[in-house]
Amino acid sequence: MSDANKSIHEFDFKLICEYFSNLERQGPGSPEATLKALSFIDNLANDSKIADLGCGTGGQTMVLARHAPGHITGIDLFADFIDIFNANSCKWNLQDRVSGIVGSMDNLPFQREELDLIWSEGAIYNMGFERGLKQWHGFLKRGGFIAVSEASWFTRERPAEIDAFWKDAYPEIDVISRKVEQMEKAGYIPVATFVLPENCWLANFYTPQISAQKKFLKKHAGNTAAEELVKNQRHEAHLYDKYKDFYGYVFYIGKKI
Repeated sequence: MSDANKSIHEFDFKLICEYFSNLERQGPGSPEATLKALSFIDNLANDSKIADLGCGTGGQTMVLARHAPGHITGIDLFADFIDIFNANSCKWNLQDRVSGIVGSMDNLPFQREELDLIWSEGAIYNMGFERGLKQWHGFLKRGGFIAVSEASWFTRERPAEIDAFWKDAYPEIDVISRKVEQMEKAGYIPVATFVLPENCWLANFYTPQISAQKKFLKKHAGNTAAEELVKNQRHEAHLYDKYKDFYGYVFYIGKKI
């Protein structure tokens, strides 16, 4: 893999955490997209249990909590993200219903069929879409919902540059119909799918990074790893601007059979 196509996972975890801690969102999304996905879920009550897997600092979690009943547990691998997550829950006066814990999405601290809803925006790729759907299935109650956003192709044919980039970064990227088929095979009724609009990437993810990158580079002046991380993010932003007609994030909402 070339330096330009370097995966985010190849960078130092501490640098990754510091860089993304300065952003409200650690991936593309918006409150509007979160609420649109939530509108397809109809089983929630005050005693519902919800897990937000790969929650980051909780940008989307706090939106969920302000518009849905139940208790939400956010899980993320990075302790610094969880510290910010829990501070955010206090800021919104949600600490009685929203709590963050450090953990791995492939080793969940829940009982079988304990959860009413599993949420994961832009994070299931860490396990792989198909594996995540299958492994998380057992933690949901019958009739429970799963809602995840996942990188997907919009077309079956695309330019070689972007095809090569994504096949290096995330070989499981596929067309929407294939993702829906995988959801069905994993034991869910596909309830809805929708494409996240451009503003979820540009206004809410890439544009806020511009000022954050300047501060990050100033703090880490002369640090090659920090410079490469910023270069990597700028390259991703360039590719999205150039090829956004061919790929993006898609929300997939399913109901456990």
